Amino acid sequence: MDPITVFIGVTMVAVLLQAFVLVAMYLAVRKIGAKVESLATEVQDNVLPKVSSLATDMKDKVLPAVDTAHAMLIELKPKIETVVDDVSSTTSMVRAQVVRIDAALTDVVDRTRLQVIRADEMVSHTMDKIEETGDMVRKTVVSPVKHISGVVRGVSTGFEVFFGAKRRRRNGNGVSQDEMFI
Repeated sequence: MDPITVFIGVTMVAVLLQAFVLVAMYLAVRKIGAKVESLATEVQDNVLPKVSSLATDMKDKVLPAVDTAHAMLIELKPKIETVVDDVSSTTSMVRAQVVRIDAALTDVVDRTRLQVIRADEMVSHTMDKIEETGDMVRKTVVSPVKHISGVVRGVSTGFEVFFGAKRRRRNGNGVSQDEMFI
């Protein structure tokens, strides 16, 4: 067999196969089209009237509620504006009072801090003066008094020794009373 004849035969088989595929596709599309058309008819006959009646019912029920809400908003708008204005002015007053209170508290804290510092300085200064006075009393009064006391004791002991030696009596065996005591 000749290659051209084989080629023509294969091409003919391919063309016939394509024709069968196209005919099968046409039949399938026609079948689907019929199903879609019947579905569209069913939707148009059954669903659309129900949706339409539901929309009408909702419109009949919702529109009065919307109208009532609109009327209430129109009626309440001035009252709401008044409340908002009152809240705004109250907030401004409260803010101003808080600023005043903060300033007053800051002033009180600063003054208290200064008074504490002054009191601390006064106590420290007083303690320093007390220490200085104590040192001065020790130097000017206590030290001389100790010296004078020492001198008086020395003189007193000297007098006792000097005048006390004559008074010592001797007993019969030649021993003084003081020596007997020991």
